[in-house]
Amino acid sequence: EYLTSKMASVDLRDNLLGISWVDSGWVPILNPGNVLDYFSERSNPFYDRACNNEMVKMQRLTLDHMNQMVGFEYILLHAQEPILYIIRKQQRQSPTQVVPLADFYIIAGVVYQAPDLGSVIGSRVLSAVHGVQSAFDEAMSYCRYHPSKGYWWHFKDQDEREKTKPKSKKKEEPSSLFQRQRVDTLLLDLRQKFPPAFYQPKAGEKPIPVEVKKEPEPPAEAVKQEEREPAKNPAPAAPSKAPPEKRARLQ
Repeated sequence: EYLTSKMASVDLRDNLLGISWVDSGWVPILNPGNVLDYFSERSNPFYDRACNNEMVKMQRLTLDHMNQMVGFEYILLHAQEPILYIIRKQQRQSPTQVVPLADFYIIAGVVYQAPDLGSVIGSRVLSAVHGVQSAFDEAMSYCRYHPSKGYWWHFKDQDEREKTKPKSKKKEEPSSLFQRQRVDTLLLDLRQKFPPAFYQPKAGEKPIPVEVKKEPEPPAEAVKQEEREPAKNPAPAAPSKAPPEKRARLQ
């Protein structure tokens, strides 16, 4: 942790891409002749006092003497008065050979460090990755899961849309699956007991009568005889007591 914090502090101190500097007293009088003096102010964090410019300034020499020196220096690379000035930091190895190290631009008196190509690409990639990661995080926040239902999406405005949406009455089914299957069974049973009297195979043809087996009905005389038999044989009545016999009296 100590090493990590140490590296982070070093990176923040060395990385000058996120800061700027300005001295409002110099802004109205900036010109190509004094812009290097403005850039060499002590409060400017972009200026390194170990440069050749500082040595020439201390010795009160002209800037042309820097061509004969070895080390890093600052030069005015481009000027577009009165708003833009570009200053380059370069390593001088010989009077004719220099290696660019960094560029600084001054816009309306405010000094910035121009980013290098690697920093630009890294920043763009980081922004793209951050956007993609944010999209995935937001998508995952809408995902729901339940063991019995599985996965589904639940968006924030879904509840509001359901509240504003007019409630439609659910259509009631005329019958349940059990009732339909039970009715089909009853109809099949009735069809077997009472088959149709005609069969029509195709439309337009005459119906064909179907032979229906009927149980033989008993003759009418037998039915009448069965009705009469209970009348001929009535139930036996209870026996009645005979009257007492008369006897003659003896005188």
